[in-house]
Amino acid sequence: MKNPLADKIRPHSIDEIVGQKHLLGKGKALRNIIENNRDIPNMIFYGPSGVGKSTLASYIAQRTKKTLRKLNGTTASTADIKQIVAELDTIEGMNGILLYLDEIQYFNKKQQQTLLEYLENGSITLIASTTENPYFYIYNAVLSRCTVFEFKPVSKEETAKAVRRGFKLMSEEIGEEIDADENVIEYISAACSGDVRKAINAVELCTLSAVPQKNSDGRYVRKISAESAAELTKHSSMRYDKDGDFHYDLLSAFQKSMRGSDPDAAVYYLARLLSAGDLLSACRRLMVCACEDVGLAYPQIIPIVKSCVDIALQVGLPEARIPLADAVIMVCNAPKSNSAYVAVNSAMADIENGMVGDIPRSLQNMHFDGEDNPNKGQFYLYPHDYPNHYVKQQYLPDTLKDRHYYEFGNNKNEQAFREYQRKIKS
Repeated sequence: MKNPLADKIRPHSIDEIVGQKHLLGKGKALRNIIENNRDIPNMIFYGPSGVGKSTLASYIAQRTKKTLRKLNGTTASTADIKQIVAELDTIEGMNGILLYLDEIQYFNKKQQQTLLEYLENGSITLIASTTENPYFYIYNAVLSRCTVFEFKPVSKEETAKAVRRGFKLMSEEIGEEIDADENVIEYISAACSGDVRKAINAVELCTLSAVPQKNSDGRYVRKISAESAAELTKHSSMRYDKDGDFHYDLLSAFQKSMRGSDPDAAVYYLARLLSAGDLLSACRRLMVCACEDVGLAYPQIIPIVKSCVDIALQVGLPEARIPLADAVIMVCNAPKSNSAYVAVNSAMADIENGMVGDIPRSLQNMHFDGEDNPNKGQFYLYPHDYPNHYVKQQYLPDTLKDRHYYEFGNNKNEQAFREYQRKIKS
């Protein structure tokens, strides 16, 4: 079977690896570990897809002259691990085995525990990779025996280096000149959103889709047009996984942009969510933001946002983007207050800390007073029977009667509430 270009272009030196300069730049710790030691520690590479995790693992195996074995957490079993360990007694395993375990987060606890014996005695060197936060998905016993390195999306400038190398290799392979100007290279590099593998796949597709044309000197040339590059990379920037870290990063950026009163950023992140078809997450986070971040500064926004969400869910995509954009921009431009959010969080913290008292007798539903109660009666004061519909009485349990949860926000609405409270209680 023909290997894809992404496999053929794998670098042969550490300097050919694009991106990850915070790990592989001269003088950086990971580079020093790789260059100065034959026996390397067990490691976990954490980061998004297509940023060089498996490439670096292959390079490490090549440099340390260890036999590289690859497993994927979605399909591998404990029997596969034992089979690899059995190779230690063969000629292939005489220099040691480097096991690259991709997507380790899909290994269950028992499977991960199977690795411990071999990590303890040094039978194998493990490099595991994951796109999910390892501190959530990898068990502590494995984590404590490994060093975690975080890989980041590759910049478009670094991706462009791999794209140029990809076009050069494709030209050599097909024996034809490839005409791809800088605009095409820059477009592919930017559109693939830090995923080098996607960029290289786009290079291969652009080359295969271009029709060879004979030029004036009789040589065949494949012209890569900007339109072709745009068509083949149209959805490459949509790095999205509804169960992954990036999903929550995107939602976090969406809400923080609204909270920060930045309509441009908020509409952009809304568009990212809707382009991925995640209408429900966008609606949910929008309603949360209206209540949490605008709240009592402009409480009328809550039913307005709910109406926009209802319309969006009724009409569906793509039209749903219109009422949601209305709501997002309104939330961005509205005054902000999180006073209610802080108040309920404070009350819940007290409850979680065991500060739960008996409800005052005056607030209870009508009950029969036993014979042992010397002070019979409910003694509830009905506020509407008093001036300004207010009368002072205790509402919190005795153990919490002096607690204060709500602070008036510094906005027109809540200051009006404050003045009303001052007036009726004076």
